[in-house]
Amino acid sequence: MTGARRRRRASRGSGEQLRGEIVAAAKKLLAETKNADDVSIRAVADAVGVTPPSIYLHFADKDALINAVVSDVFAELDAAMLAAADGVDGPLERLYAYGLAYIRFAVGHPEHYRLATMDPCPRPPAVDEVLANSAFAHLGEAVRDCMAAGIFAPGDHLPVTLDLWAAAHGIASLIVAKPYLPWGEVDEVGGRVLCAAALGHAVADLAGADATPAEREAWVTAQRRRRRR
Repeated sequence: MTGARRRRRASRGSGEQLRGEIVAAAKKLLAETKNADDVSIRAVADAVGVTPPSIYLHFADKDALINAVVSDVFAELDAAMLAAADGVDGPLERLYAYGLAYIRFAVGHPEHYRLATMDPCPRPPAVDEVLANSAFAHLGEAVRDCMAAGIFAPGDHLPVTLDLWAAAHGIASLIVAKPYLPWGEVDEVGGRVLCAAALGHAVADLAGADATPAEREAWVTAQRRRRRR
């Protein structure tokens, strides 16, 4: 018999375990092939040691399996962000911890991150909910806490959260897509980008919420002159 050795008949109640093994195998194959199109149901079945029809008992089709992989990736990202901010009390420090964990995860799992966040194919609402309830929710919570602490101007936290998520995703996706560029250490470049985005929001209202670029330039210049005195 070719392919992987077939596993023994599953015992009653082991369906969830098999489902988890299928998702894990698909994730591993994705990391190896670097393309979801190259991850076939048959390849996943061989990796797990079951027949292709066994896959369809858990997933209606390949798209459903890939969607489960994406959900699992976001669950891992969620755990990584929570672990990074564990014990961090300051809201701005916690925001940095979340952001750096996000960037580290993306760089450490490039194919999984690319599939989960850069694949243009539509995903079902369940995956959108995972995204809203994990990475984005953590950033949003930290932004609200920064507003409550007076670090950011009070107001709607959503635009600020989107901006900071864009900063984290932007540098993460660039490092993933262009790893040959001289980025330097991931924490260093990620910290600079997050700092620029967060502190930009922290001081923007001090220069005037509706200030023009020229007015903000004048404000920054005046602040630097005061520091030299």
